[in-house]
Amino acid sequence: MSQNELKVQSGQVVALRLFDVAFAIDLKRAEALWAQQALGASARSRLVGTPPKAVSFGVPPLVLELAPVALQVDGTAVQAAASVRLYDFGIVALALRLPVQNLPWNSFSRLVNQTDLAVGPAAVTPVWDTLLTQLRGLLGEALDRPTTALVQEDYLMAMVFAFDQPVTAEALQERADLVPLLSGTERPLSEGARRDLLRHRYSYHPDDLAVITWDRALIIEPQRETDVADVLEMANAQLLEMRAYDEMLDDELPRMRAMVEAARQRANLLAARRYAKLARRLHTLVAEVTQLTERVDNALQVTEDVYLARVYAAAMELFRVPNVSAAVDRKLAIIRDTYAALHSEAAGARSELLEIIILWLIAVEIVVSLLPH
Repeated sequence: MSQNELKVQSGQVVALRLFDVAFAIDLKRAEALWAQQALGASARSRLVGTPPKAVSFGVPPLVLELAPVALQVDGTAVQAAASVRLYDFGIVALALRLPVQNLPWNSFSRLVNQTDLAVGPAAVTPVWDTLLTQLRGLLGEALDRPTTALVQEDYLMAMVFAFDQPVTAEALQERADLVPLLSGTERPLSEGARRDLLRHRYSYHPDDLAVITWDRALIIEPQRETDVADVLEMANAQLLEMRAYDEMLDDELPRMRAMVEAARQRANLLAARRYAKLARRLHTLVAEVTQLTERVDNALQVTEDVYLARVYAAAMELFRVPNVSAAVDRKLAIIRDTYAALHSEAAGARSELLEIIILWLIAVEIVVSLLPH
């Protein structure tokens, strides 16, 4: 450590792993189940440093404190605090927090990268699956239509609450190299790559800073507030849920086409009923997905807090949530059009059946009238 190197006096490294576990989660039921088993603290999320009128949750997620988890990070055994946040639209966000005290900046940067190697997406570790399995066993009754094919996201946050000396956000970028921490590599990057990596930097006070990238963030927060971290987690949860819908509709479209073709190839007197049944199924699917996508879109509303609004908007854009949402809307439009076509075909098939019945009755009446009395 050089004499001028900054030291992180207090902070933490937070590893997130988010899973889509169900169509929806009954948060009240989950809270009751947790309380019955007396497993730890629970609370509804709120942003502590932001006035309630400035930011509002659609449905505040439920936070549960889990037992500490033993990890091997950079060859050292450490205890990580564990928690989970449950979102009503079917997402669970598991978090592992490693406390940091009196660590030089370069060592802090190394700890962040080593944590990613230990529990990140490329790590071979059962820790996340173990926590998720335990959670399913405890709260299974609160899950509405649990999913089997798990879609997941991960995110890593380096949080600094205090340095060993006063430093502004501008001075920090001059005195410490943020790139190795944010990129996950010690190899030098080109100037263009460095600019892109540091492009999303936000500060509200002279001594706070948030730098966000696709899979990591550095948050300097002297007030020890977690509002920025909570907003980034929410953006990841929204991304994951939209990805889950996108993949579900990817699977549904070929199945829908196959069912439509099969219904059209087996033309008979029951065609109207088959078309109507298939149309009802597609209508139900569209209604359910539309309802939940609206719930996801309204999960967090940032109105008066300009700083959080900028961070949240940048995260949503950086995570490409609008792109995934647009893809979901396009696939829903295809299903709506198919539903409308099936509805028309069902109506046409019913009309055709009625015409056949009328012609048959007329023929019977003619035959009866020609028979000798």
